[in-house]
Amino acid sequence: MELGFAPNGRGGQNGALFDHRAFIVTPNLEMMQRNKPTPSESKRSGEFAQLIRLALPLMGAQLAQMGMGVVDTVMAGRVGAVDLAGVALGGSVLWPVMLLSMGFLQAITPTVAQLNGAKRQGEIGEYIRQGLWLAIVSTIVICLVITNAGPYYAFMGVAPDAVAVALPYLAATAWGIPALMGYFTLRFLAEGLGFTRPALFIAVTALLLKIPLNYLFIYGGPGIPAMGGVGCGYATAIVMWVELIAIVIVVTRQRFHPVGWIDRFSWPQWEKIQHLMVIGLPIGATLFFEVGFFTFVTILLGRFGAEIVASHTIAMNLGGITFMFPLALGMAATIRVGFNIGAGRPDLARRTAQVAVASTVIIAMFCALIVVIGREVIADLYTNDVTVLALAAELMLFVAVFQLFDNCQATAIGALRGYKDTRVPMLMTLIGYWFIGLPVAATLGFGWLGNPLGVHGFWYGLIVSLICVAAMVVSRLFFVARRSL
Repeated sequence: MELGFAPNGRGGQNGALFDHRAFIVTPNLEMMQRNKPTPSESKRSGEFAQLIRLALPLMGAQLAQMGMGVVDTVMAGRVGAVDLAGVALGGSVLWPVMLLSMGFLQAITPTVAQLNGAKRQGEIGEYIRQGLWLAIVSTIVICLVITNAGPYYAFMGVAPDAVAVALPYLAATAWGIPALMGYFTLRFLAEGLGFTRPALFIAVTALLLKIPLNYLFIYGGPGIPAMGGVGCGYATAIVMWVELIAIVIVVTRQRFHPVGWIDRFSWPQWEKIQHLMVIGLPIGATLFFEVGFFTFVTILLGRFGAEIVASHTIAMNLGGITFMFPLALGMAATIRVGFNIGAGRPDLARRTAQVAVASTVIIAMFCALIVVIGREVIADLYTNDVTVLALAAELMLFVAVFQLFDNCQATAIGALRGYKDTRVPMLMTLIGYWFIGLPVAATLGFGWLGNPLGVHGFWYGLIVSLICVAAMVVSRLFFVARRSL
C-alpha cells in the first residue's frame, strides 16, 4: 500500500489537471478481502442511514454557527446602524479570508477518512501534527490581512464612522484566530474518523455562550466598558478559545489514542504538508469563488436601492438556511467515500455518491415545496415593510428553483473530496460562477443587450450559474466514481 503522488499522470509535475488518484490510499487485495462489505452495507437504505447519521450533527453545527452571526447582527443592531454596519463590514473581510485559509485544513477530513478505512490509524497522527503547523501559518496570514484592512475600506470608499467600528472589531477577533484554526484542525480529525456529534455539541455550547458574552462586551458590565459593535469581536475571540478547549478534551479521549496525534512532537515535513496543500488549496479556492460570487452580486444590486438589497438579502438568507442540509450531506459524503476508498471498496464509494446525490435531490424538492407554499409567511418573519416583503416573497420562488441545483453541486463536491478530487471542481466553480453566471446576471440585470430586468435578471444569472456548476460537478463525480472501480 502506498500514499503518494501519481507518477507521470495528470497529477504529476507537468500535468495541468489533478488526477483524483493522486494521494489516494491504495489497499492491497488482502485488505479488500478483509473489508468486504456486509449485506447491510451493500444496501442503499443502509448507506442512506449512515449518511444521515453523519450529516444531522453537522447540519446542527452549521446552523449553530449561523446563529452566532445572527446574534451579532441583532445585538449590534440594537446599539445603532453604525455598529451594525461596522460588524458587517468586518465580517466581509474576515470570512472570505478565513474560508480560503481553512481550505488547507479541510484536506484533513478525506485524508483521515481514507487512512481510517485502510486501517492505518497509526499514520493519521503525523498528518494532524503537520495540519497544526499549517494552522499556525494560516493564523499568521489571516491576522495580517484582517488587522491591515484599512486601505481596503478606503479604496472601497466605506463611510469612516463604520470603518471606525470594523477595524477594532477585526483587531479584537484576531485574538481568537489561533484557537479557531486549531479547533478546525482537530474537528476535522474527529469528523474524518466519523465522529460528527462533537461539532454539534461544541457549536451549540458556543452559541449559548455567545449571547451573554455579547451582552457583556457590547453593553458593558462590572469592570468592562460598553464597546458597542467592537464588543462582538472580543466575545467571538473568547468563544473561539472555548471551542478549542472543548475539541481538545474530545480528541484526547481514549477512542482517539490509536491515532497517536499527541504521542510526540514533529517538525514540519514538506511531503505531508504538500499533500494537504495540494488537496486543500483547491477546496479553499472553491469556497472563495462561490462566496465571492454571491457577495459580489449583492454589491452590484446596491445600485438598485436599499429595498432591492433588503429583499435580496432576505431571500438569500432563506436559501442559506435550506443549504445547510446539502452542505452537511456533502461533508458526510466526504467521510463515507473516503472511508470506502481507503478500505478498498470503490463500489461502495460509488454507491455512497449515488445515494448522496439522489437524497439531496429529494430533500431539495421537499424544501422547494415548503418555500413555495409558505414564502409570504416566511418573508413576514423578516420585515414589516410591505414593498420589501412582497419582493422577497417573489424572489423566494427563485430560491425554490435554484436550490435543486445548489443542493446537487454542494453534495457532489463533498463526495468528490472523499476521492481527494478537488482541483477540477475548483476550476468548474470558477467557470460556472465567474465566467458564465456573472456575465449572464449582469447582462440581464443591467440590460446590456435589452431591457434591464433588475434584481430578477441577477437571479436568473444565479440560477444559470448553479445549473452549470451542478451539471459539471455531478458529471465529474460519476466519472471519477466509475474510473475508481
